[in-house]
Amino acid sequence: MLVAFDIGGSRIRAACAPAPGRLTPCGEAPMPVTFPDFATAVAGLLPKAASAVAISIAGVVDPADGRLVAANLPAVNGRAVGADLRQVLGLPVWIGNDADCFTLAEALEGVGRGHRNVFGVILGSGVGGGLVIDGRLVAGAGGFAGEWGHGPVLDQRPLGRDVPHFACGCGQRGCIDTVGGARGIERLHRHLSGRTATSLQILAGWHEGEPAARETVEVWLDLLAGPLAMVLNVVGASVVPVGGGLANDHALVAALDLAVRRRVLRPAPAALLLPAAQAKPGLAKPGLAEPGLAGAALAGWQAFG
Repeated sequence: MLVAFDIGGSRIRAACAPAPGRLTPCGEAPMPVTFPDFATAVAGLLPKAASAVAISIAGVVDPADGRLVAANLPAVNGRAVGADLRQVLGLPVWIGNDADCFTLAEALEGVGRGHRNVFGVILGSGVGGGLVIDGRLVAGAGGFAGEWGHGPVLDQRPLGRDVPHFACGCGQRGCIDTVGGARGIERLHRHLSGRTATSLQILAGWHEGEPAARETVEVWLDLLAGPLAMVLNVVGASVVPVGGGLANDHALVAALDLAVRRRVLRPAPAALLLPAAQAKPGLAKPGLAEPGLAGAALAGWQAFG
């Protein structure tokens, strides 16, 4: 019995995966702040029949040594979590980045099904991504494959507007992550209009034709489309599942898709960017359809059979 876990900043969620594509809830628990408490919480969610564990986590796992970089998860940050849990649980453990798990789920069971090269994009609080080729995750050096949100690539004058190179949490300036997610579009809106608004308010204004919101979204599209088109040229993706909170606005995803398709080398008459599938068959409880949890289960089945 494979058990999949989704580890976030505040919650641990578990689901039993008796077969690929099938998930049944095993429970959830608050995310502790120390590793011993974290290991105890994971063990407490395992059924007796558990034979392997697969984890989706909000952090980057270095494939060379298994160490996790997860600044918002002090219980596991800097630890070789897979090896540490194996010692505690006595079970094989696979652990991967949540954006990678999202991409694998969408590649195998979502909108990327049937495509060889799938590049997944997360537009949540920040920006993330993952790459799947031939049904397998591409890990890359340091575990950073697919992380298109970082690197000083932003145009300082998109559509003729002056936009500073905002400081990024990674230590650089001018990263896509500083403007691409929900907090980024809010930051961009404050700079362009002098107004403070939530991402939901900005997008509502855009739909209503409000001038300041329209300008913010137009600049946002111009900032994101070029770097994303370059990524797609490099990896050869034929579909881009888009997840995260901003992806719930399907009109925004469609607008970004058009902007990207104008910039990619390969003519693409059909949409490349698609909102991620929201539900998977075989899930026993609403809310378990999140691709991170489904992707962890799929990765676990690939790793352990």
